Amino acid sequence: MRRVVTVAATVIGFAALTVGALPGAADASAGPAALSAPAVSSVAAGYGHTCAIRADDTLWCWGSNYSGELGDGTTTNRTSPVRVGDAATWASIDAGTSYTCAIRTDGTLWCWGSNFRGQLGDGTTTKRTAPVRVGSATTWAGVSAGDSHTCATRTDGTLWCWGFNRFAQLGIGTDPYYATAPVQVGTATTWASVTTGFAHTCAVRTDGTLWCWGNNTDGQLGVGDLSYRATPAQVGTATTWTGVAAGYAFACAVRAEGTLWCWGENGYGQLGVSGTHQTAPIRVGAATTWSGVGAGFDTACALRTDGTLWCWGNNSAGQLDDGTTTHRYAPTRIGTAATWTNDFAAGYHICAYRADGSLRCWGNNANGQLGDTTTRLAR
Repeated sequence: MRRVVTVAATVIGFAALTVGALPGAADASAGPAALSAPAVSSVAAGYGHTCAIRADDTLWCWGSNYSGELGDGTTTNRTSPVRVGDAATWASIDAGTSYTCAIRTDGTLWCWGSNFRGQLGDGTTTKRTAPVRVGSATTWAGVSAGDSHTCATRTDGTLWCWGFNRFAQLGIGTDPYYATAPVQVGTATTWASVTTGFAHTCAVRTDGTLWCWGNNTDGQLGVGDLSYRATPAQVGTATTWTGVAAGYAFACAVRAEGTLWCWGENGYGQLGVSGTHQTAPIRVGAATTWSGVGAGFDTACALRTDGTLWCWGNNSAGQLDDGTTTHRYAPTRIGTAATWTNDFAAGYHICAYRADGSLRCWGNNANGQLGDTTTRLAR
C-alpha cells in the first residue's frame, strides 16, 4: 500500500499526506481466539501530535513537541512529518497525551516524551526527546499510552503497566503512587490486548472476556457502579469481546457478532447514544457490522465491515468532519468513502488510513498535528 502526501487542509476537512505504505492492520472482527495476535497500529494521535510508521518500517512524527513527544531529539514543533532516528524496524505505535511508545520488529519497546509520572518506563521521571528502551525484554506484543500511565502485553500473554497510579489504573493496587518501570498485572497469561484512558484501563483476554480497573467516577469501568477497582474486574459475563478502546472517561468495545457497546461519561455524546453517563455497556444502534473501534479524549470512531468510518462525540475542532462543530450523540459517517481500514486514531484530531494506503487527518491543527505544513484549525 502507498500513502499519498498531497496536503491541503480545508475548513472542517481532511489533510491527506503520504507517509509510505503501511503494514496491514489486524482485522478486529475476528473471533476471541484470534485475539492472541494483537492488532497492529501504524498511526497514533496524542493531544497535539501524530506519529505513523511507513511500509519501510521507518517512523515519522509531527505536531506538538513541547515534551519531546516527536522523538526527533528536539522540543521544536513540526508541521510536517519528521523522521524519528534512523531505525527501520518499527512495528506498532501508540501515543499518549504528550508522549509516545512504539514496538520494534525485534520485540523491544521504546518510549519518549513527557515522563513526569514515570510513564516512559525507563526507571526515571526524566523527559526524553528521543526513544529510550523500556527494560531488556524482547517479547513485547502491544502497547497503549494514556495520559500518564502505560500498559503493554507480551507474547507470553502477560500484562504489564507503569506510570501514574493515583487511581489504581495500573491494576496492581493503590501502591506505589507511580511506577517508573513495568510491573506485572496479576499472574494471568491470557491477556490479548490492552487500552489506557486518562486514569482507567481495560483489557481483553483470549477467552473473549473483558476486564477494566482504575478510576470509575463516571462509570468508565462498565462494572455497574461508580466505585474504582484496584485490580482487574470483569465487565459483565460476555465472552465474545474482540476489541476495546478507552477514551478520557469512557470506553467502547466490539463483540464477535459485530455489535458495538460503550459506557462511562457521555457529556459530548461519546457513548454514541443520548442520555447521561452509563455504568454498564450500552449498545450503540442496531448495526451488526462493526469491526473495530477507537477512542480518544471525548470522541470515538468505529469501522464497519463495508469499509465505512463513523465518528461521534466531541466535535469542537471539527473532528467529526460533518461541516459543523456540533457534538453528536450517534455515529456520523465520515465522507462517502468505503475504503477505510481498521488502522485509525481518534482524539481532538483524527487520522485514518484508506485501503489505497493514503493517510488522512482532520480536526484540531493548532500544533500542526495534521501534518499539512500549516497550523490552520479545521473548524
